[in-house]
Amino acid sequence: MAVPKIGLIVVGDEILSGLRQDKHIPAVIERLSARGLHLSWVQMVGDDREFLTETLRRSFASDQIVLSCGGIGGTPDDHTRQAAAQALGLPIVRHEGAVDLIRQRCEESGQPLDEFRLRMADFPADASLIPNPYNRIAGFTVGQHHFVPGFPVMAWPMIDWVLDTHYPQFHHLELEYKKALLLFSTPEARITPVMEQLEAAYPDCKLYSLPSVGDNKLARHIELGVKARGSLDKKEVVSKAFGDLLKILEAMQCKIELID
Repeated sequence: MAVPKIGLIVVGDEILSGLRQDKHIPAVIERLSARGLHLSWVQMVGDDREFLTETLRRSFASDQIVLSCGGIGGTPDDHTRQAAAQALGLPIVRHEGAVDLIRQRCEESGQPLDEFRLRMADFPADASLIPNPYNRIAGFTVGQHHFVPGFPVMAWPMIDWVLDTHYPQFHHLELEYKKALLLFSTPEARITPVMEQLEAAYPDCKLYSLPSVGDNKLARHIELGVKARGSLDKKEVVSKAFGDLLKILEAMQCKIELID
């Protein structure tokens, strides 16, 4: 069973303008990693309904899992629910289950059950609910797309719920194996042919290079490594590829330091 690619859409002018700093990307990576899952792509979109609709139309056409944070409130600058419906060619309908949750919230808080609050129960037809443990105002799921608010205190536990409720079959299905070293006094141009050679010899593996200018504790260097995702047999492949990498670097008389 193959694990679908997982993408993240972050919606909001406030992110693109710098009024707020995005916190969703590291939080989603952390939640996925805890379940042996990986983030394949991220797209940040402003409060532009037409552009958001086109973005969602493309992602709905894929078989990927998509998490979307932001734009599902009831103010005029919230377009995500309408964009999702338009991208799918579906009408917006009022979800009675979401209405009940909003009613409960209003009763608990003493707020009126007005049309503004009820708008947040309007979803594309056939959407299912994502429970919001913070204030009961639900998010929604359509297919493998999951829409939650932009507020981290709401969004992150809702994403936890999505991953554990909809996708437990993918948890830890693909493990990532990695072996790496620090390479000193060697330019990337010199190791690029080595990386290409090993990727050709070990097509299940990826080689990566992360240059660093160094600091007062460590000189300028490159973190050079081999990684692969999959079942236990990939661990052995990574070890073999890394062993070949060590032999090549030793023959080149490179200065290296292994990373535990």
